[in-house]
Amino acid sequence: MRQTFEANSASAGLALLHGCGGMNGEAMGNRRTYKVGLVQMSMGAEPEANFAAAVEHIREAARMGANIVCLPELFRAQYFCQREELALFDLSEEIPGPSTARLGEVAREAGVAIVASLFERRAPGLYHNTAVTLNAEGAIAGVYRKMHIPDDPLYYEKYYFAPGDLGFQAVDTEFGRVGTLVCWDQWYPEAARLTALKGAEVIFYPTAIGWHPAEKDEFGAAQYEAWQTIQRSHAIANGVYVAGVNRVGVEHGDVLGNRVEGAGLEFWGGSFLADPFGRVIAKASHDAEEILIGEIDLGLIEETRRNWPFLRDRRIDAYGPMTKRFLDPASAWPADGDGE
Repeated sequence: MRQTFEANSASAGLALLHGCGGMNGEAMGNRRTYKVGLVQMSMGAEPEANFAAAVEHIREAARMGANIVCLPELFRAQYFCQREELALFDLSEEIPGPSTARLGEVAREAGVAIVASLFERRAPGLYHNTAVTLNAEGAIAGVYRKMHIPDDPLYYEKYYFAPGDLGFQAVDTEFGRVGTLVCWDQWYPEAARLTALKGAEVIFYPTAIGWHPAEKDEFGAAQYEAWQTIQRSHAIANGVYVAGVNRVGVEHGDVLGNRVEGAGLEFWGGSFLADPFGRVIAKASHDAEEILIGEIDLGLIEETRRNWPFLRDRRIDAYGPMTKRFLDPASAWPADGDGE
């Protein structure tokens, strides 16, 4: 796994970091900082092997100086939503459950908080795509259920997952206050805004996004750039750090020998961390496993929001129509201004 050390500073943009794990931020005058580790990894056919690899990546990120480590979406298996198959519901588990217990042990041993994306079995016939945040003591600090569920060719998530019902959240860890959204959520500015309004300093997006190989030559560059651009815009609009944490490699949804026919999906990697100014301060390749280490500087959040006070100038009195599905021409301009 190639290891990348990159972080931001308020004045110089990029800086090389050589950090040690287990530190509760760094004092820089009146600034407070902490480090995040973004694990870009590939997945094989064996869930237990993927889990073991993820644990080693977490430990390595801690050795590299990370205080909070985020794994990609549904890291325990290849992306199984490429097909609809009843037997694949057996990949799910309860929360709390075996994975949260094992990750809790790793969190305690390494002294890091962990963001982990799991296939949650909530009740018979009821499942969610869920991100769990564990603190450095190994306890569950927060549970977020993916709110926006896609249904596209080879991304048949509506078959497996019910929409989230816990709302948008930010939770406190020993190092900082973080928010977690998941993959398809990353296209929605409303989700980022509400998570930031909850006080998140950094928004993590565990992700499984890639190219249909037949489309890559024509649309690949534009698709990746759109994905990065929308998330950078969330960082700018909300004055927060944003971390997109993707998987990498070609997958056929191979789980214990059961594969999808055809070219599969080529997950494009490209994981990155953007600062509150929208600058990409750490970025991974498109074709290799990597660990990115980036610095979260609360002083930079404060400085950016003072210069760009978007939260101050929001017209919250005028946004009622945003809760409507669409403002049809006949009802777009009602007398009371509330929309339909």
